[in-house]
Amino acid sequence: MTPDRRLFLQRAATTVAAASPMFHAAGAFAQAGAAQREFNPQPGAWRTFDVTTRVDIDVPRGASQVWLPLPSVESDWQTSLTNEFRTNGTARLTEDRHYGARMLHVQFPASGPAPFVELTSRVQTRNRAADFAQTSAATEDATSLRFWTQPTALLPTDGIVRETALKATRGARTDEQKARQIYDWVVANTYREPKVRGCGEGDIKTMLETGNLGGKCADLNAIFVGLCRAAGLPARDVYGIRLAPSAFGYKELSGNSASLKGAQHCRAEVHLSGRGWVAMDPADVAKVMRLETPEWIKTTQHPVVTPVNRALFGGWEGNWMAWNMAHDVKLPQAQGPELGFFMYPVGETGGQRLDSYAPDDFKYQITARELKV
Repeated sequence: MTPDRRLFLQRAATTVAAASPMFHAAGAFAQAGAAQREFNPQPGAWRTFDVTTRVDIDVPRGASQVWLPLPSVESDWQTSLTNEFRTNGTARLTEDRHYGARMLHVQFPASGPAPFVELTSRVQTRNRAADFAQTSAATEDATSLRFWTQPTALLPTDGIVRETALKATRGARTDEQKARQIYDWVVANTYREPKVRGCGEGDIKTMLETGNLGGKCADLNAIFVGLCRAAGLPARDVYGIRLAPSAFGYKELSGNSASLKGAQHCRAEVHLSGRGWVAMDPADVAKVMRLETPEWIKTTQHPVVTPVNRALFGGWEGNWMAWNMAHDVKLPQAQGPELGFFMYPVGETGGQRLDSYAPDDFKYQITARELKV
């Protein structure tokens, strides 16, 4: 067992927010047999999780490599505690220098036993909710903020992206007004498309040019981030994974701790003057609209959608862990192409990239265990 322990001094604990009013929605809620609470996550007690990723390459076709993301975000809503791993390969901890995305890189020889690696990361998470009635004293230097307005390979800020951002923010004067209008534009104009593989590709220019605005979280929240950047607002995607069921009973906003294959989820943040970094997740609004009930809900005025649409402008639930905020990731010593983002295990064997969106073929499993501390 090889530990990489980084202990952080800050430990925050506040009283758990008062329980929100209960409500029962029709359709899928009743069928699920679970009581629903109005979706209203508020900062409260920290939760501690052990998140374990196991990768096996049962039929190697030569020398093999695996790269696993490590939790790399330290904030007032997440702290990374330890990483421990075991493997029959040669492993090292490294990071992407541009974004600071930490990873475990494991190499295996062409001959020998079937390659495997098992990684367990311990993290603490909690809910987020911006208080728009209060001004934040948080500050960040101008150079850092400019970094989060730059274009990436999948997030251009010119052309149709810039044109769309200007239309979406027409009449807005403040940062908050711009972010609100972009958020509302994404919710109104994009939609969850279940047929998209994995979390999507995040190619926002192609989506806007073709008018095909259906996708998943890495598509829809990328549109939000790209439009914000094009409008001059620092913004970033936050790539992670759902760890546990939602405390509010929403099945589509939950993770099955026993098997988190497919639980990867990208969120977003935008930096607002006088507010600091604020949580955003219009993609989850689209997910609830499309999948939470048997019928595709087409309005945010539906009682299932309204509280989610309201709360995810400025907040999110802490049953989720962030890996990193990286784009255009060049994996060390990889023979395959760079990644648009790093949210899944990545493997190569015999110089060929394995399909991260096919965990049963690539053969990896992710689980989470909540610790009572």
